[in-house]
Amino acid sequence: MAEISFFRAGRPVDLEYSVEKPLNREPPVEELVKSFLTPPEVAYDRNHGPLPHLDASTHTLTITGLKAPVTLSIADLSTKFPQHSVLAALQCAGNRRHTMRTKVREVDGLDWNDGAVCNASWEGPLLKDVLKSVGVTEDEAGLKSLGLWDEEKRRIGGHVWFESDITKAQDDELYGVSVDLKRCLEEDKKVILALKMNSSPLTVAHGFPLRIVIPGILGARWTKWLTHLRISPTESPNFYQQRDYKILPPHVRSKPAALKYWPLIPALQHLPVNSIVATPSSNSTIPTTHPLIVSGYALPSGDDGPVVNVDISLDGGRYWKQADIIFPSASERASDPQKYKWCWAIWRCEVDISELRGAWKAYGDGSRRGRILSRARDMEGNVQDDTVPWNFRGVAYNAYDHELKNKSTTTID
Repeated sequence: MAEISFFRAGRPVDLEYSVEKPLNREPPVEELVKSFLTPPEVAYDRNHGPLPHLDASTHTLTITGLKAPVTLSIADLSTKFPQHSVLAALQCAGNRRHTMRTKVREVDGLDWNDGAVCNASWEGPLLKDVLKSVGVTEDEAGLKSLGLWDEEKRRIGGHVWFESDITKAQDDELYGVSVDLKRCLEEDKKVILALKMNSSPLTVAHGFPLRIVIPGILGARWTKWLTHLRISPTESPNFYQQRDYKILPPHVRSKPAALKYWPLIPALQHLPVNSIVATPSSNSTIPTTHPLIVSGYALPSGDDGPVVNVDISLDGGRYWKQADIIFPSASERASDPQKYKWCWAIWRCEVDISELRGAWKAYGDGSRRGRILSRARDMEGNVQDDTVPWNFRGVAYNAYDHELKNKSTTTID
């Protein structure tokens, strides 16, 4: 139920939750891996302010940084441009932060377990096509006229800011971020002004009526309830671009110590290769009457997908056993690797109970206890290992050696 009403452009807007208490939740991972495409009601929620209930018929996107501003309606975006779709995983930079906090050292941030990720099909016009319609193309002369050409590197320079000014955010007057303009103008990067998720209109929680989708880039850049897009020679000055979502040096262990480093560290864009064991769950008891089914998800690093291999280990990483990637299948990945470049993989492995008996420690009560690890590899050869440097914000964690779900203590009857 809406908690607050306010006026924007003379019209009332109902809000759910608040700046002080935004909606942040994740599903159980056992639920998450049941489907290749995550239903919106299952997908995690990450917010820095309230959820606005907007009217698509009156919502607009204003593009600035041009010779003159341009405003487009949702109808414009849905009817005046070719519609494209892209499969892409959306992952919070703090996914698995709980493990870094509890197994390495305390961190600063929401206590995410393994469920701050989802996988979906996103649909809408390519940002490249929209930018072209307002005069922003890969043409060198045109980019120079807008101050968007990098003369030293002889390539496209500049940035695109993505902002939502519907309400205040927790740490700034509005939510704003940016990515390189070059990425936005490359057709094969599939940056989309998304109107739909899994073939249906976006839900309120996932940005209705408009969000930006940037495959291969962490979720913090996928601004929801998008209202403004600015073409600029510089990065967004917003808090969420400059003083959050960065990997600070390991010796930075407090907010005061971080102040010196925020302007020196580049904004995090790509997340590393990753995987988790979803089933069996931690501290569960495994019956001995049938084989054990181990399953989970795996994610590629940035643009280096798809995931091509997942292994599991029952003995702390000494021996690895190959799992089966169920979705997308090997034939699907082989026939169209570009289609699955940014999505997750759902994997499964059948383990005979005798394998566990041989790998796990026996206890006096007759049980055996041990841990299950998973390790993913993507198409470009990026592989998980057991070492990830600690960082104060607890972002981009992908080690397999500390994760409670991956090294779950499980008992065999």
